[in-house]
Amino acid sequence: MNFTLLQAAAANGGGWSQLIFFVPMIAIFYFFMIRPQMKKQKDQKKLIDSIAKGDKIVTLGGIQAKVTEVNDNYLIIESEGTKLRINKSAVSLEATQAVNPAKKEETK
Repeated sequence: MNFTLLQAAAANGGGWSQLIFFVPMIAIFYFFMIRPQMKKQKDQKKLIDSIAKGDKIVTLGGIQAKVTEVNDNYLIIESEGTKLRINKSAVSLEATQAVNPAKKEETK
């Protein structure tokens, strides 16, 4: 009876074959999914921290405006005579870099 259990365990290859499969999968997930997302979050934080009065930005909602005041958690922006108060987190990284190429060079 015990002999058949040992044969079944040997036929499955033990835990090594599963380990050999999962280690590369974890590495692939890290390098293609987790690491780029962490870099993007770091760049977004760097951009938000570097926003100053007079910068041109684009919000996540698509509003293109000029920053008139910077506070700890929010910005006052002006577009075509209209002033808005927005959270700093509402600034779009990619769109702001497209509107303001000088900021794109600073984030690299």
